[in-house]
Amino acid sequence: MANRRAIRQLSDPGAHKALGHPLRQRILRHLGVHGPATSTTLGRALGENTGTLSYHLRQLEHNGFIEEIPERSTGRERWWRQISADLRWPSADEVDEESQKLLDEITEFKVDQELELARRFFSDHRRYGEWARASRGLTHLTREELDEFFEAYMELLSRFSRTPEDASPGARPLFLRFFTMPASEDPTA
Repeated sequence: MANRRAIRQLSDPGAHKALGHPLRQRILRHLGVHGPATSTTLGRALGENTGTLSYHLRQLEHNGFIEEIPERSTGRERWWRQISADLRWPSADEVDEESQKLLDEITEFKVDQELELARRFFSDHRRYGEWARASRGLTHLTREELDEFFEAYMELLSRFSRTPEDASPGARPLFLRFFTMPASEDPTA
């Protein structure tokens, strides 16, 4: 059965700072794709030392992005998993200038990741066979209809959201992306 992901509005400056570090983004991606890990297994996978990773894991835990798995942790070996949530950026008018700067830096970092994913898709989609899907569209919506469409899309993502531990046999980790933007450069059109 699919998890129902909680909606988390990222309005806390501490959360912005926690997400603003590139290594923390890599940790979150690794946990999301591969499932629970220790600082040692993350160190091997990410090419970082365990002391550095332990610090960044604690920052992610403190800000509610990951949690320890007590039943798997023994002695000094702590196991971590990502907390599944629908993370939503606040609008520009909801954050102070410092937080907006952090969010802009995170966005810049993420744009590079997104462009690399798009390049991979368009150069390798044949290699992925039935696992690769793409769609593009154009429609005309009011702002209210766009809000409704977005929420329906997020509900669909939530319905099919699974962690590596919850995935069905034969499941693969898949990147899913969605964005909208006006087709016209004219903001009044």
